Amino acid sequence: MSERHELKNKLRGESLVRKGLMKSHAHIKPIRLIPDLHVIKIGGHGAMDYGREVVVPLVEEIGEISKDHKLLIVTGGGVRVRHILDIGIDLGMPTGVLAELAGKISEQNAEMLALLLSPWGGTRINSEVLLELPMMLKLGFVPVTHGTPPYGLFEHPPGTGVIPPHRTDTGSFLMAEVLGAQSCILVKNVDGLFTENPLVNPEAKLIPEITVDELLALDMEDMVMERKLLYLLKDAANIKEVRIVNGHQRGNIIKAMNGAAVGTIIRA
Repeated sequence: MSERHELKNKLRGESLVRKGLMKSHAHIKPIRLIPDLHVIKIGGHGAMDYGREVVVPLVEEIGEISKDHKLLIVTGGGVRVRHILDIGIDLGMPTGVLAELAGKISEQNAEMLALLLSPWGGTRINSEVLLELPMMLKLGFVPVTHGTPPYGLFEHPPGTGVIPPHRTDTGSFLMAEVLGAQSCILVKNVDGLFTENPLVNPEAKLIPEITVDELLALDMEDMVMERKLLYLLKDAANIKEVRIVNGHQRGNIIKAMNGAAVGTIIRA
């Protein structure tokens, strides 16, 4: 057998999957690139699809907040994602193709939201320029991007069915994690996480605070957030909680940023 050509480094000869190797790096904490950043995900289904009545006041609130805080605004897709997924599933499209199609819809919402935020410096960005955010924020921009993670055709198999498991809630969280943000807030059309869908069962109870393990143990039929995010939250190095708030009520976002009792907190 020929001798392997190696470069001298601490990982020389390693397979990169050895358990002991992984444990040896468990104490290392990654740097937080923008530790005072707040990642705010504006749901397509929960906000954008309602049009002017909901979106304009939400934009004004975000604009005012941006004067004193560093924000990254992330958009979801909403009703048009459901439409394209319905067509794609009916035509037998693979999960990776469905992910590609869904991402194009959330991009449209990002473009519109960035334009609405233009009086406050709203600027449409894509995932390739995330590492330029520190300078953009210093210059007074309010960056807006879409939340579909760039797995595209390489989207993970969902386990059950074909709907892509990593969608815009997950993408928002992953951006907050890699940037070392201060918070990740998911803006929805309900007051938080409930024991059941409150739009279906008005008797459902709000859950003000819960851990990932407690939530997974409930094995809910439906949730206001993507289930995949919970597993990522357990392993995160920087983001240890995610908050869900109702964006139809003015002031909830800044309350959540300030740590007030609003919505639901899901802790790692």
